[in-house]
Amino acid sequence: MQNLMGRIRRCAEDYNMICAGDKIAVGVSGGKDSLSLLYLLAALRRYYPVHYDLQAVTIDMGLPGMDFSPVAELCAKLDVPYQIKKTEIGPIIFEYRHEKNPCSMCAKMRRGALNDVLLELGCNKIALGHHYDDVIETILMGMLYGAQVQTMMPKLHSTNFEGMELIRPLYLVREDDIKAWRDYNGLHFIQCACKFTDTCTTCNNEENRSKRVEIKQLIANLKKVNPFVEANIFKSVENVNLATVVAYKKDGIKHSFLDHYDE
Repeated sequence: MQNLMGRIRRCAEDYNMICAGDKIAVGVSGGKDSLSLLYLLAALRRYYPVHYDLQAVTIDMGLPGMDFSPVAELCAKLDVPYQIKKTEIGPIIFEYRHEKNPCSMCAKMRRGALNDVLLELGCNKIALGHHYDDVIETILMGMLYGAQVQTMMPKLHSTNFEGMELIRPLYLVREDDIKAWRDYNGLHFIQCACKFTDTCTTCNNEENRSKRVEIKQLIANLKKVNPFVEANIFKSVENVNLATVVAYKKDGIKHSFLDHYDE
């Protein structure tokens, strides 16, 4: 746990994520990443140089069989207030099951529901459980499937809700370390009932594998040849040389190297 705590604190300090008086909501799905983040942020309160408050929030998608009582028990143990927002997102997504990208549609709806709750609770930041592996997978997915160079930012301002900021305190934490911490402590998490989710065992088959699973396997294969490949992918978006970039976008406007070529 000390290793994970150290990485979260370093991440918070390197990217200036946590400020005095922050009320940070943790979006809790019940999975290993979000619950580990909640547990670690609750523990970090005792050591961090400035005071901040925590609030756990779960978006109940209206799927049958979901029981969030273990999350409520953990929140009570950690002395973190907990709120569940009930929605009908699940049935709506299944109604549009032929949608080309139902997961994207679901994510947008969940973000909207989550932001509504955060404003009601007076939170100024939302902490999500994306980790280091999510970051490097996102970089490669953007290049290979989106024809763009971009990354998952450690923090960013909400474009829809003034004064709200999204932070990712697990940004420097490896997924294997989260799994090892889970197994060492014998922790059990909630499996999402959605058949479309990346973690659903019925989705990751040969006929219907998610792109993220493909990227995970690609990185694993590359690592066999080059053990530094993961760190290199992560650092690549910190070392962009604009003098060698054909074109780039800023604030929605595309800029070409030809704009200043003859100057």
